Amino acid sequence: MAENYRFAAEDGRVALRDMIRGLLPEEGRFPTPIEGFTLHRYDHSDTAKPHFYKPILIIAVQGRKWVRMGINDISFGEYTCFIAGVNMPVSSCLLEATSEMPYLSVSLDLDRPSIAALAAKIPPPTEYNHDIAVGAAVQELSPELLDAFLRMLELLDKPEHAKALGALISREIHYRLLTTPFGHQLRLLNTVGSQSNKIDQAIMWLRENYRETLQVDKLAGTLNMAPSTLYKYFKKITTLSPLQYQKRLRLDEAQRLMLVEDCDVTEAALMVGYESANQFGREYKRLFGEPPRKNVVNIKTGRQ
Repeated sequence: MAENYRFAAEDGRVALRDMIRGLLPEEGRFPTPIEGFTLHRYDHSDTAKPHFYKPILIIAVQGRKWVRMGINDISFGEYTCFIAGVNMPVSSCLLEATSEMPYLSVSLDLDRPSIAALAAKIPPPTEYNHDIAVGAAVQELSPELLDAFLRMLELLDKPEHAKALGALISREIHYRLLTTPFGHQLRLLNTVGSQSNKIDQAIMWLRENYRETLQVDKLAGTLNMAPSTLYKYFKKITTLSPLQYQKRLRLDEAQRLMLVEDCDVTEAALMVGYESANQFGREYKRLFGEPPRKNVVNIKTGRQ
């Protein structure tokens, strides 16, 4: 029985890869009619770039990707999951991707209210720990998640049903995630009153108020936490201190302003909360590897 199940799982993995390859004749990022469900194909490896992952589940189906979270480097390849439970600052790049063997993956945005509602209905595991979560991790693709994503892909041939039935399968995927090793972390992050959930509230506050001068004592007070506790748990979950996280938010938004809205360097710096364009330039180069103006030109001309 176990051997038959193993062969069935292998068949499912092959089917998943073949379905995605058939749906993606060229490289790019392809949203689907199912909310939050996206297909990805890339034919070339690339260099590491800093960015944020929002709460998301990524399943690598072919090829390999590298992600740095703080001082932790991880790589994940075929039929493994990368899961971010919070808005997570990372650097990442593709390690294995060619036109003959492209990097293929699927991703699903995680819905926090759904996780919270489902977590309240699912008993915690016996090893349940009320301490603190980590913000992201890699784990093996379970047979149950594989089956759910196969059914999600099959819906793409039935657009009249995809949106409604896709939402049901998406909810099932959220349920299945809560039963995996990282499910405990998702539970902590979405349990009101837990230390992890308070850090998630701090993250949301920073994302809405990143232009303001950060007063850690005041932020900790609104969360009923000691400043040292906020700092400790914030860094454990996000790999950054609150001030470093705010800086990443500012620089990320400044890059977007220059790329999308054609702001000049000084204008972008002031808009995200910097008082000194020189300081902005130094910190931008430290993160992105190039001065702001040169970085934006290279991105627009495809040199990156």
